[in-house]
Amino acid sequence: MPKQSFSRRSSGRRKVDRFLADKTMVIDYKDPSILKYFITERGKILPRRMSGLCAKNQRKITVAVKRARMIALMPFTTVKAH
Repeated sequence: MPKQSFSRRSSGRRKVDRFLADKTMVIDYKDPSILKYFITERGKILPRRMSGLCAKNQRKITVAVKRARMIALMPFTTVKAH
């Protein structure tokens, strides 16, 4: 029986860093409406491969989310109901 080769398939479309595409958007910890796109429903920060951000902006998002959590603008976690 011949071995099957499994290759990784990309989704076809490259994710674009929305902060590089739109220069009017700024990363600010006081604006949770922008930051909510970069966390999961459980409250975790999305990795770069899922968010599509460049490394520089990913670091800025991470710092901004952590700052927003410290001043209670965003949750650390969400409660899972059974």
